[in-house]
Amino acid sequence: MCFCKRSAKAFRLHTSVHKDVTERLVKINPKLAGEARTVLEMNKSERHIRGGLATKEKYLTLTPKTITKLY
Repeated sequence: MCFCKRSAKAFRLHTSVHKDVTERLVKINPKLAGEARTVLEMNKSERHIRGGLATKEKYLTLTPKTITKLY
């Protein structure tokens, strides 16, 4: 379970955890909100890299036969 969902569960917040973590948690626990913001920003900055690696891995595992099916 991701950090946001664990935090939401612990504080009994909404399932729209991003809004809870970025806006509402500041009022409940400013220190934890700062830590959560750091994690969210890091995730946001690395997200495109993980997507690229996943795509690379997908195409490395394809065989020529399955590649022709894609096109």
